[in-house]
Amino acid sequence: MNILDELAAYARVRTERAMEAAPYEEVKAKALSLPAGSFEFERALSGEGLSFICECKKASPSKGIIAEDFPYLDIARDYEKAGADCISVLTEPKWFLGSDEYLRQIAASVSIPCIRKDFTVNDYMIYEAKLLGAKAVLLICSILSADEIYQYLGVCDELGISALVESHDEREIETAVSCGARIIGVNNRNLKDFSVDTGNSRRMRELVPQGVLFVSESGVRSREDIRLIEESGADAVLIGEALMRAEDKTARLAELRGR
Repeated sequence: MNILDELAAYARVRTERAMEAAPYEEVKAKALSLPAGSFEFERALSGEGLSFICECKKASPSKGIIAEDFPYLDIARDYEKAGADCISVLTEPKWFLGSDEYLRQIAASVSIPCIRKDFTVNDYMIYEAKLLGAKAVLLICSILSADEIYQYLGVCDELGISALVESHDEREIETAVSCGARIIGVNNRNLKDFSVDTGNSRRMRELVPQGVLFVSESGVRSREDIRLIEESGADAVLIGEALMRAEDKTARLAELRGR
């Protein structure tokens, strides 16, 4: 198995354990009892110019520990003050050292929408995300079938939250489009071998129809990277490590935004 397969397999183990403590029907009922969202994540990415999704991430499989000191609430608040449009919160606990509690606290502490960045393998994780305060979830084409993506998009619609459907190549974009994704992300990092090509999202841009929000994900390090992404016609960019490694995250985000 490659690392992406391992991440997906571990996500299944995690949800099996979670369902022993909080059964599926109970979590689903709680999520559905909450007021439906108004797709705040999509609306945040629909404004003028390039939107910025800034990531709270302690570690990754390819880089190990990124932030020894991880004051996640301060980081999230700094992102909001610096003009981030959304915040991505890692909840995967084994390789990314994430936590559901990070998401719960961040979502309650900022006014901009948060996406649960995890390896969604079943609808239970979507209902969990709603209860944690997320306004969006990540659906990765590489680990889901077209039928699953279609089903999970329906669950998101019922809850009033958004889905960022992540692809890496032409075939996966075709799948995302055919399933009715309203937000499609192209990952510049190949999650099977962790190689990075920041041109990947630019090459894939023309395959995503007008009217579908387009997000360039990962590998962004400089203002020049941002400029090229803007020129490609992307609606948003997701930035993780470049911000997490910056001592002054507010200044780094301002630099990337060209301000």
